[in-house]
Amino acid sequence: MPSKKAIAAKKRNAMPKICIDLSLPGKSPLDIARHGESARAAVLAAKLWTPSGRTLRIRFLDGDPKVQAKVARFAQDWTKYANLKFAFGDDPAAEIRISFLQPGSWSFIGTDALDPSIPVDQPTMNLGWLKKSTPNDEVKRVVLHEFGHALGLVHEHQNPVNAIPWNKDAVYDFYQGPPNYWSPDAVEINLFQVYDKTETKFSVFDPLSIMLYPIPQQLTLGGFEIGWNNTLSDLDKQYMREWYP
Repeated sequence: MPSKKAIAAKKRNAMPKICIDLSLPGKSPLDIARHGESARAAVLAAKLWTPSGRTLRIRFLDGDPKVQAKVARFAQDWTKYANLKFAFGDDPAAEIRISFLQPGSWSFIGTDALDPSIPVDQPTMNLGWLKKSTPNDEVKRVVLHEFGHALGLVHEHQNPVNAIPWNKDAVYDFYQGPPNYWSPDAVEINLFQVYDKTETKFSVFDPLSIMLYPIPQQLTLGGFEIGWNNTLSDLDKQYMREWYP
């Protein structure tokens, strides 16, 4: 019979990891999370790529070629609804630069990737959760989520009109442990704080959005939960058409 410690570890490993929306040049996501600084200072309307119809150049800085090919293939799903083109190549002036070397997964939000303080040999997106052994459905989920950030989207659980009944004590307990090791301030910033209504374009809360992580019952009150969203929701598609006509 498994020990209590082994059972607890299995439960913890099944819980979702949450990426950080990186919008502070010069600091890694881990620095931001561990020191409790805001990593969500995005003004969605101001972060959209203009003009609509433009081509975004995307360059891999490292990584396995087979994983790179999957990333390039799955990312194109966004271009079915957003009037943008993705051109993967080796252009040193690429707007989006992808690495797999840092811990975790994260992306700058929209045009924050153009910040002149970011060296051109440094990533604007990191996909550290993806390995050659990662199942395709998980690769697709992570890629669609991080490219959503790259197009200017924020986490759906920080939508100004969300009504998630968090069990805050349970949330603090989980995210202060491995693999996140977040401070209480980082938990507050990355989970409980929502964007100001004046800063964002938003709709009703979308429980099916690719920008929403799983929310298990263990972290909420009243039996509320969200499952694994692996594809773009109808609202994800609708708003991409509106924001990038």
